[in-house]
Amino acid sequence: MVSIHSKHLAARAEILKALAHPTRLFLVDELARGERCVCELTELVGADISTVSRHLKLLRQSHILVAEKRGAQIWYSLRMPCVLTFFQCIDHIMTSSARQQADLIEEQID
Repeated sequence: MVSIHSKHLAARAEILKALAHPTRLFLVDELARGERCVCELTELVGADISTVSRHLKLLRQSHILVAEKRGAQIWYSLRMPCVLTFFQCIDHIMTSSARQQADLIEEQID
């Protein structure tokens, strides 16, 4: 029998999987600046609209984004801007790791 805790962890993993693609991370970064229509996002990504729409759909299904139809256009915005805090944490880890690597290299040179 799967525990409630295991189901919770699986749900977290699904959200992380939705973010685990450079294009989707780019889309979230862009939407952190404000809402955008799918046409703008498609142009920024530089891919065809069907590819960008698939990425947006995954983010929407994970409740990271929200979509609103206005006339013929669909506009996207961040539903969960707290994801940006997670990105800051990741950036901190990357910076810390880079410093450690630089320190190791410096020690080897000295």
